[in-house]
Amino acid sequence: MEWTGAPYADKPTVEVPIWIAAPPERVWELVSDIGLMPSLSPELQSVEWLDGTSRPAVGARFVGRSRHEALGEWATTSHVVEYEPLRTFAWAVEDPGHPTAVWRFTLEPRDGGTLLREWMQMGPARSGLSFAIDRMPEKEQKIVFVRMREFERNIGATLEAIRKLAEGCGKAGA
Repeated sequence: MEWTGAPYADKPTVEVPIWIAAPPERVWELVSDIGLMPSLSPELQSVEWLDGTSRPAVGARFVGRSRHEALGEWATTSHVVEYEPLRTFAWAVEDPGHPTAVWRFTLEPRDGGTLLREWMQMGPARSGLSFAIDRMPEKEQKIVFVRMREFERNIGATLEAIRKLAEGCGKAGA
């Protein structure tokens, strides 16, 4: 079987869009609430602002605790690197100058609703996935491919949960 995965060093990315029948203000209220995210994510277990901060701003930091069946449990510190209300919210995981990952929500008013995109970049710094690659370097592209498809599915599920909340069709954690 041929794999289309990229080497980790290539900083592979994935982006998933969703159109939501709600104004950007409502969608923004949800995506900028990091405390809501654990109820919408299969991996993220908890999130907590650091340094006395209680809301996003460029330079603000938060710790996220995650769990994955194959990768175990871990905690990371993220740094808000982009924050433009109603448009963009992005954070770099661990070192903002050399992150293990970067995540971004972008909002765009469209067709009476909001086009929401969630994007993520793996690397360039080493992450938990790097240990699996170290153990099986000949399978690096397969490992990266499988993890990126998993991110794509999880992002899709998170965006669908946000859509339901924004459109008034569901509750957090439902």
